[in-house]
Amino acid sequence: MTDSEQKVIDGRVWEEFCDALKDAGKIIQSEKAPKDAFNQAEGYRYLTRLLRGGLESFLEHRDSAFPQLRCGCHETIKLGADNPDNRYESAPIDPRYDYRITGSRGTVDYLGFGTVINKYASGGTMETTGYLDARQMDIGEDGIVELIISQKEQPGNWLPMGPETNSINVRQTFQDRINEEPAELKIERIGVEQDRPDPLTADKLERSLQGAIAFVKGSAQLFENWSESFLPINNQLPPADQAFCQAIGGDPNIFYFHSAWSLEDDEVLVIEAPEIPECQTWNFQLDNWWMESLDYRHHTIHVNKHTAHYESDGSVRVVISHANPGVPNWIETAGHSMGTMCWRWIGAQEHPELKTRVMKLSELKEICL
Repeated sequence: MTDSEQKVIDGRVWEEFCDALKDAGKIIQSEKAPKDAFNQAEGYRYLTRLLRGGLESFLEHRDSAFPQLRCGCHETIKLGADNPDNRYESAPIDPRYDYRITGSRGTVDYLGFGTVINKYASGGTMETTGYLDARQMDIGEDGIVELIISQKEQPGNWLPMGPETNSINVRQTFQDRINEEPAELKIERIGVEQDRPDPLTADKLERSLQGAIAFVKGSAQLFENWSESFLPINNQLPPADQAFCQAIGGDPNIFYFHSAWSLEDDEVLVIEAPEIPECQTWNFQLDNWWMESLDYRHHTIHVNKHTAHYESDGSVRVVISHANPGVPNWIETAGHSMGTMCWRWIGAQEHPELKTRVMKLSELKEICL
C-alpha cells in the first residue's frame, strides 16, 4: 500500500487539505489589507472562488493527455484584474506531446493563443513561451480555425511550446458582447492511442488537492502583494511595470496601467485620456482590493473603445463615483469605497499616459459643461 493510499483510507489526506485551506485565510488578514467587514467578506469569498477554480484545474481537468479548454475565470471566479470584456479559456498541455486546436473563428474582436509556464501554484509567475493572435493566422473563408501546438515548428498556423510549458491560454476580447459571436474551439492531443483517461487514484487525489491549495495560496498572496504596492500611487494611474505584468501572465499585445483608488462619499475620480492611440481596442475597469473586477453583471464598472463616449477632440473622460453624476462614461463603485483599477492599450504602438484627479461631486459639472 502506498503512503497516499494509506492517507486516503485513514482520512489524513482530507484533514491536511482542510488545515491548509484554513491557513490560506491568513492572507486576507495581511497587514495592509482593509479590515472592515465588507472588504474582509469579499476576501473570504475570493478564497472560495479561487478554491473552485483550483479544484476544477487540478482535480477535474488536470490530464494533459486529454485536455479540454475550459473557462476558469468568469463572472464568479475572478483574479488578477480579470477583464470583463474577455472570455478566458485554458487547458493543461505537455511539451512531450503535440496538440491541435480546431473550431470556428466567430466575430469576436480579438482572439489570442498563448503557451505558458503556469506557476501560480508554485511561485506566482506565468511565463509566456509562445504567442499567436488571429491577425497572424491563416483562417479559412468559412471561418474555420486550425492551429498546431508543439515544440517542433510545423507548417501553417503554429504555436510553439518550450520544454517547461504546461498550459495554453486562449483570450477572446469583445467590443460588443451582445452582438459579437465568440470563437468555439476544442483542443486534442495528436496521435492518441488511449481513448479515455485512467481512473482516479489515491496519489492523483492527494496531488490534486495539494495543487488546488497551492493555487489558492499562491494566487491570493500574489495579488494581495500587488495591491499593497499600489498604495503609494493611490488615485493615480501611471504605467505598470510591464515586465512584471508579462511575468504573471499578461498578454504580450497589451500595455497595462494599474493602481489603487479610494473615494469619500462626496468625491469623484476623473481619469482623462487626452490622446487615444491607434489600437485594436482599449478598456478601463474598476476592481476591488483583491484585484477582482467588480460585479459587471449588475453594474457598469468598465468601458472600452466601442462603448465609450468621446469628446469633440477625440479624447476620453472617465468618471468614477458612488452616485450617478449624470455624465458620460460613469463607472460605478458598486458599494465600494476603495480598491484597485486597470487601463489597457491593446495592440497599440504608442502608449499615451493618463491624467487623474479627485474632486468633489459638486465640482464635476464645472469641467463637464
